[in-house]
Amino acid sequence: MIQIATRILVFLLVAGSCFGCDRIIKIAAKGALQGMAPQTYLGGTVVLQYEENHGAMLSIGSGLPEHVRFWLFTVGISVILAVIALVILLRSRSIAEIASGSLAIGGGLGNLVDRVTSDGAVIDFVSIGIGPVRTAVFNFADVAILGGVAIYLIFLFRRGAGSRTSVG
Repeated sequence: MIQIATRILVFLLVAGSCFGCDRIIKIAAKGALQGMAPQTYLGGTVVLQYEENHGAMLSIGSGLPEHVRFWLFTVGISVILAVIALVILLRSRSIAEIASGSLAIGGGLGNLVDRVTSDGAVIDFVSIGIGPVRTAVFNFADVAILGGVAIYLIFLFRRGAGSRTSVG
């Protein structure tokens, strides 16, 4: 069993590092890209462009009234992040599980701070793709959230598969 102090330390180190990196990168991206034409690199594979997303991923919900977006994307996400943080701290069985979940929480906090400090918007600044196949514009926090959730789910599935017994 992992001690609670160790759980909290790993959580704070990973989530805090992720959050800090996200804030620094977004400040730099805003300073370098806001008001500029998109910058392309590697033959158009990477495009840097400043955007403010008032919705969720892929701008889902960006057309909703401002007060609805506030309750969904600021208050709702705050509650979800708090619940997930508690689950990670209390139920994770390994340091790796805590770290992967904390990565997602750090990214979520980065986007949440954007919403609070950028008039309800999240700062996005990069897309990747080849030819017409491109990602939506995203940010470092989005990568941390998706990566952290994916890794955490792998641990959960492995835990579930390991607890099954065969009848034979």
